[in-house]
Amino acid sequence: MTPSRVVLTRLLTAALLLCAGTGCVSRRLVIRSNPPGALVELDGRQVGQTPFSTDFTYYGTREVKLSMPGYETLTVQQPVRAPWYQIFPLEFVSDNLLPFRVTDRRDFTYQLQPRHPALDDQDQLLQRARGFRSQSQVGR
Repeated sequence: MTPSRVVLTRLLTAALLLCAGTGCVSRRLVIRSNPPGALVELDGRQVGQTPFSTDFTYYGTREVKLSMPGYETLTVQQPVRAPWYQIFPLEFVSDNLLPFRVTDRRDFTYQLQPRHPALDDQDQLLQRARGFRSQSQVGR
């Protein structure tokens, strides 16, 4: 090998190593609720309370379940679509060859609905059920 060819090979190798360590897409999912403090289940796993954030790897539909005392439980099939730079074959470039970091942050906010106050108290519900049972037995 000629000296100029050795230098060129070393430069190309160094450039490839530098590029391989730079490009990266950071994906972040943020879940909020109004009111805050709801228990979050993400894809069937309890993961925390709102506001909740986590890193994720794959795009697609996520099941988000929010529950809080005094409020109706909310279950949503939330689509998380890939941005244009994460669609094949561009994803290889954005994940590996960009000289800077790309952050894809997805924020979702959900409004919780108050539960009907008459059905909120389990003791009240049991008393009403016993009353209906007694009325039905008296009416025979």
